Amino acid sequence: MKNFGADVWSGVVGSLISVVIGIPIIVMGVSGDAEFAVPVWLWTIGFAILLALQLTCMWLMDVLPRRIILAVFTGQVVLGPILVLLVPRAGWIPVLLVFTAAMSSYLLTPTWSYAIIGLNTATVTVASLISGGDFVEMVIVAAIYALLQLVSVLSTFATLRESRMRRELATAHTELGAASALLAESTRAEERLRISRELHDLVGHQLTALTLELEVARHKANPPVVEHVDRARSVARELLADVRVAVGQLRSSAPDLRETLERIVADLPEPKVHLLIDPEVSVDEQTATTLVRCGQEIITNAIRHARATELWIQIQTDEDGALTLTATDDGLAQANFVLGNGLRGMTERIEALGGRVRFWVDGGFRVAATVPAT
Repeated sequence: MKNFGADVWSGVVGSLISVVIGIPIIVMGVSGDAEFAVPVWLWTIGFAILLALQLTCMWLMDVLPRRIILAVFTGQVVLGPILVLLVPRAGWIPVLLVFTAAMSSYLLTPTWSYAIIGLNTATVTVASLISGGDFVEMVIVAAIYALLQLVSVLSTFATLRESRMRRELATAHTELGAASALLAESTRAEERLRISRELHDLVGHQLTALTLELEVARHKANPPVVEHVDRARSVARELLADVRVAVGQLRSSAPDLRETLERIVADLPEPKVHLLIDPEVSVDEQTATTLVRCGQEIITNAIRHARATELWIQIQTDEDGALTLTATDDGLAQANFVLGNGLRGMTERIEALGGRVRFWVDGGFRVAATVPAT
């Protein structure tokens, strides 16, 4: 489950403030100490609806489809000014409009947020006129609420911009780590290939020539020397066989998948990635590259879209030697998600190896990819 963060606690505080503002007004209306333009029970129903709309936007913004959240927020934008105008002399009710303005910065563009600030400020001005305040008081009250809304919107925009920059930095860190790890592995593979060629072309050929020379020497040597020539020829053949084995091992040496993936997630600020790789996992260079790219896309998806704080990636083998990659995060994924270019590319990479991949949502975003044994 996702940890409680600043956004969650701000939602809790905002909800409590709304309740604390509304309940005294209702009590004052019931006791006759506040003047309502409609029956108190009707205003109370309207306030309960506004609070429900506000809670829906605060708590389900990342869960419900965007069109539903926008419809809910539109109701909040319309109902808030109406409630304020129905109790123009209740001074604290306009604070609810400040929450509406702040919430608009999460859902709308700056232009629309400023338009909502203008609507709310006009509402406060009209309420001040209805309550019988003089011109100076009206201007001061309108200016105060306009500034409160502007500060809340601008601070929210700054917070969102900082959060976006952190996600972009984490994504760039992941991409750079993957590129660096693959480049390092490619460099090691090229070096192994160069050494294997050198062994094969120089040492291997020289030992082959030595073996042939010893064969000729054996036929020409006198009986006391033949035994030493045979022993030297045997040693030369064993050395040649050892060189061929070493060349084969260098050419088929598998990259270290664990080390490569650990380099990608090293120093990643968020999410915290837990790598679980079976010691028995051994892959060739092509499969390793595919799994690294898949891991990169899984991490990037968790940063950009799921906004997860924890991510678990596990790679294991079954009895047949097939590889299975599973990933789970604690983000806020929607069940009706659409595959983007990154996830489609991941599918194409796995299918190119004869495997298959599946995506689904179960609390967080889930990935399961299987690659057959090579």
